[in-house]
Amino acid sequence: MVCERSGVVNLGIEGMMLTAAFFGWFAALYCSAALHVPPGVSLAVGVLVAALSGALMALLLALLTVTFGVDQIIAGTVINLLATGMTGFLNRQLFFGHGNVFGGGVPRAAGVLPRIHVPVLADIPLVGTVFDQQPIALTALVLVFVAHYVLFFTRWGLRTRAVGEHPRAASAAGIDVVRVRYANIVIGGAIAGLGGAYFTLESVPSFEPMMTNGRGFIALAAMIFGNWKPIGALAAALVFGAAQAFQINLQLFRDVIPPKLAFLQQSSVVGMVPYLLTLIILTGVIGKTTPPAADGVPYDPERRS
Repeated sequence: MVCERSGVVNLGIEGMMLTAAFFGWFAALYCSAALHVPPGVSLAVGVLVAALSGALMALLLALLTVTFGVDQIIAGTVINLLATGMTGFLNRQLFFGHGNVFGGGVPRAAGVLPRIHVPVLADIPLVGTVFDQQPIALTALVLVFVAHYVLFFTRWGLRTRAVGEHPRAASAAGIDVVRVRYANIVIGGAIAGLGGAYFTLESVPSFEPMMTNGRGFIALAAMIFGNWKPIGALAAALVFGAAQAFQINLQLFRDVIPPKLAFLQQSSVVGMVPYLLTLIILTGVIGKTTPPAADGVPYDPERRS
C-alpha cells in the first residue's frame, strides 16, 4: 500500500517476502550455529537481515520501474521469479550440496521469537489474545496505525499521495517524484521483509522453498479490498485470516461434517478457501475500489505533457 500510494504497483511483494524469509532465517541460523551468538541476539539479527533483504529487492524493483521505466507488472514478476530461483538454489547449495556451510545437514535453529504479553490489554476477555503475540505480529498491528497517521496527517504522506495521484503536478510544486517513489518502494520492501521474517523466525524455525505460498498476492488483494487505506487493509486481512482459520477448523472437525457436505473433508478443497476469496475480491465482486490515479503509470521527468 505504501508503494502503490506513490504510484508503483508492487507485484513483487511475494518475492520480497520469500527472500526475506530465507536470508533472515539463514542469518539467525549462522549467528547461532557458527558464531555461537545467544539465541535472542541471533533472532534479532535475523529480523534485521530479513528487513534489509526485502528492502534490497524493493530497491531492484525501484531501479527497474522508476529509473528504467520497465513495465511494473513485468518488473514485479521478475522479482518473484528471481526470489524463487535464488532461494531454492541457495537452499540446496548451502545445506544439501557439496558446499554445505555447516559440514553436513542443517544444524539446530535458534528457535522462534518469544511471545510478548502486553499488560492490561492481553488480559481483556475474548480479545486479549490479540495482544499476547510474538513481536512481528504485534509490530504489524502497530504499523497499521503508524502508516495511517503518516499517510494522512504528515507532509511526507501528503507528498506520497500527490506523487501517486498526479506526479507531474507534484513535480511542478517542487516535489522530487523519483526520490519519493524510491523511498516508498524501499520502505514497502522493508515492511514486506518483516512479513517474510514471520515465516521462519516467528512461525517455524526452518525454511522451505516457496513457503510464502501466495501470501504476497493475498496481501495485494487485502490492499485492494481495503481501498488502498491502512485500516481498510487491516479489516481485509482479518477477513482473509478468518478464511484461513475456517479451513483449519474444517480439517480439525471433519468428523462432524454432515454427509451431504462430505466434499469439505478433502484437504485440497478446504485449502482453496483463502485463494478463492482472493479471486472473488480481485474480480471486483465485493464493491468498487479506486486506486491512486497514477498507480502503475511510469513517470518520465523529460516528458512535458
